[in-house]
Amino acid sequence: MSANHHVITPAAIARHPLVRQTKDAIQALDDISIDIGHYHLSLLNALWMAMVVILAFALAQGCSKLARRLVRQIKGLDPTQMELGEKGVTLGVWAFAFLATIDALGISLTAFTVFSGAFGLAIGFGLQKTFGNLIAGIIILMDRSIKPGDVIAVNDGTMGVVRKIGIRAATVTALDNREYLIPNEILMTSQVENWSYSSREVSISVPVGISYDSDLDLAEKLLLEAAHSVERVLATPAPSVIVSALGPSSIDLTVSVWILDPERGVGGIRSQVLKAALRLFKENGVEIPFPQQDLRLRNSEGLQALAGMARRPDPAG
Repeated sequence: MSANHHVITPAAIARHPLVRQTKDAIQALDDISIDIGHYHLSLLNALWMAMVVILAFALAQGCSKLARRLVRQIKGLDPTQMELGEKGVTLGVWAFAFLATIDALGISLTAFTVFSGAFGLAIGFGLQKTFGNLIAGIIILMDRSIKPGDVIAVNDGTMGVVRKIGIRAATVTALDNREYLIPNEILMTSQVENWSYSSREVSISVPVGISYDSDLDLAEKLLLEAAHSVERVLATPAPSVIVSALGPSSIDLTVSVWILDPERGVGGIRSQVLKAALRLFKENGVEIPFPQQDLRLRNSEGLQALAGMARRPDPAG
């Protein structure tokens, strides 16, 4: 063996200054500790636990994003099945990461069972709404009553397109591009109008009143013409006009039209139909009445005296 050839032995590595400094630092961190029963808790253990938790959190977050991306690439899934699949893989990844972290930290499952009982009680009181919304969201996705892309109207007046059904709430984008976060429990327990549950064809009623002196048949013809002139109104089912009431000042008509894009709103449809109807009414002499009342005075002695005074000639004249 050559004299210039050095053999690196474990003893030589252990005597290296950097190795000795590292060992001294580890020992110093381990000396900063407290004992609780049979458990020895040191600063070294705390740093190790924090590093494991951070690493597990980062890996779980990355794996859940990758799993959701893979689910989106599966062909043949509708938006509801895709949303449900993403939630399932996300919960699975985080559950596995949690159990793996517990195993890596060497926490006894017996001790964890006792701790989980107290922790579960705290969750039951403090996070019951969160878990309730989670279960409600899963139920909504499973029974397909509300799906991403549906147009819904909640009983508080909120209307828009469902963009996402999350763990806690559903994201609904209104016509003015404002986004509402509606808790899943509200969607499951309250009355919700789903305008696109089985079909995207939606009927809209537009009330119109005409004078009793107007030609009723002509008015119906002009209203149908006004409805057909609006771009968003469907030709099939065709628009229709009915006499809904004989009001005190007008004949009340109702124009029914059908649209295929409720997510764009219904106020614009009513406005366009009424504007076209007003223009056609003016061109064809159909009157839109204004409220009016007939005043009838009963015959009495007081009225006769007033009438006599009115007929009496003016002395100054």
